Amino acid sequence: MKAEWCKKMIFVTVGTHYYGFERLIKKIDEIAGKIDEEVVAQIGSTRYKPKNMTYFSFMEDEEKFLELYKKARIIITHGGVGNLFKIYSFQKPVIIVPRLKKFNEHIDDHQLEITEVLKNEEEAVIVYDIEDLEDALKKAKKISIKENKKLVSFLKNYIQDMKKWKFAWYYPPHFHLKKE
Repeated sequence: MKAEWCKKMIFVTVGTHYYGFERLIKKIDEIAGKIDEEVVAQIGSTRYKPKNMTYFSFMEDEEKFLELYKKARIIITHGGVGNLFKIYSFQKPVIIVPRLKKFNEHIDDHQLEITEVLKNEEEAVIVYDIEDLEDALKKAKKISIKENKKLVSFLKNYIQDMKKWKFAWYYPPHFHLKKE
């Protein structure tokens, strides 16, 4: 994978949901063709195949995946709480593009709830209109991520609630939350 040797990199991850995320992947691919920075994307079930960036669908090796988080200058992600929980441990600037039901990216708009909390904490740049993604990249450079116990607590509690209510239908069969 090309990203392992690059010095500067934007990493995009859309998660393991069985819905694709065409809107995000098409837009970041367009941006990747205009910037002088490596873009690596985990595109999941997205049907669109990027032309201007390195991509892969899924990665079995979690250590390699975490290495991409470490090497990234900026991380662009969906609004899934499990993924956000991992990302915030790396203290990198984050751009969140919540999956939306109206674009057939998820079964509901629960990711909007999560992003509203993060927006209020000023811990991420939130992109609701995909045309704002390029500007979000400029804003993300200015974000300083620090340890935020309130945010970590919120994310942990959200995950616990998901387990309690058995929201297993959000995840494909190969995705498992670790039990504590």
